Amino acid sequence: MARHPLERDLAYVLDTTKDLWESLRGRSLFLTGGTGFVGTWLVETFVWANRHLELDASITVLSRNPQAFAGKAPEAATDPSLTFLQGALSDFPIAPQKYEYVIHAATDQASAPSQEEPGGTFDRELAGTRRVLELARKAETKRLLFTSSGAVYGTQPPGVDRISEDYLGAPETTDVRSGYGQAKRASEFLCTLHGQQYGFQPLIARLFAFAGPHLPLNLNFAIGNFVRDALAGGPIRIAGDGTPRRSYLYPADLAIWLWTILLQGQPARPYNVGSDQDISIGQLAHSIADIGAPGAAVEIAQSPKPGVPPARYVPCVDRARNELGLEVRIPLDEAIRRMFDWHRAQ
Repeated sequence: MARHPLERDLAYVLDTTKDLWESLRGRSLFLTGGTGFVGTWLVETFVWANRHLELDASITVLSRNPQAFAGKAPEAATDPSLTFLQGALSDFPIAPQKYEYVIHAATDQASAPSQEEPGGTFDRELAGTRRVLELARKAETKRLLFTSSGAVYGTQPPGVDRISEDYLGAPETTDVRSGYGQAKRASEFLCTLHGQQYGFQPLIARLFAFAGPHLPLNLNFAIGNFVRDALAGGPIRIAGDGTPRRSYLYPADLAIWLWTILLQGQPARPYNVGSDQDISIGQLAHSIADIGAPGAAVEIAQSPKPGVPPARYVPCVDRARNELGLEVRIPLDEAIRRMFDWHRAQ
């Protein structure tokens, strides 16, 4: 039998989290967003742990297109512990079944409001969250993990190197482009409110940026676009001036963090999920060229504006580190190498 293309990562996740999984023995889980980047990693790591530890647990995955997941993760898709529920997030059917654990990892691809749909992302995100909370109420859920976003903080202020969960800023309410961040904030509130009212424990993970297998190369993710350009031989194109600073967590570490927050996190206490080791977009592009396409040119479309500090999107992860023992274990250069290896093997 051929080796699983992510066997090293899946074994690493299981080895790091082995003591966590006993909580899921014989339990039923429900997951939204199973065909997305985050959901795919959660399903693959669940199936691997369930099989190797003989947990006799099961997971139901909501998806509009189960065939898309089978294309991404064919081995997990045929595992007997996995059941697909085909449907849309806002109105999927709720069966009379108990799910002790729910993970709401589906997210709407951020899009600008239009005349036809002024609410856009905001309306769709909230409709989906409300539907998941209705399922949690009826399914007698014990713990619900909501994958929120660093977008809830709005623009990171100049002079704040790493933004913490204690920061009380928010997206500007009159910025119609902020629907994604506004919806994530409102969804955090709804999860906490419903948890208090119906007796389940809401866990909140505020996700930042990631780099690794399964990350799309054709969406609005700079690192994915740069890897795409490098795989084509270059040039690697930067649409801006290259000065914004970002940080990237490898998805195997992401899976470790999310399973730990679900099973050991403190309810209604948000945790930032990401790396606190930042890099400029320009440096990132050059690193990707060096690792994946030596000699490829890096083209920067704009020049930096004098006196304007670089934009930042970098979390402080002291809460997750100090309270849950979570760490950024796989460095960015290795994450980039594994990202190239995985895409070239497809």
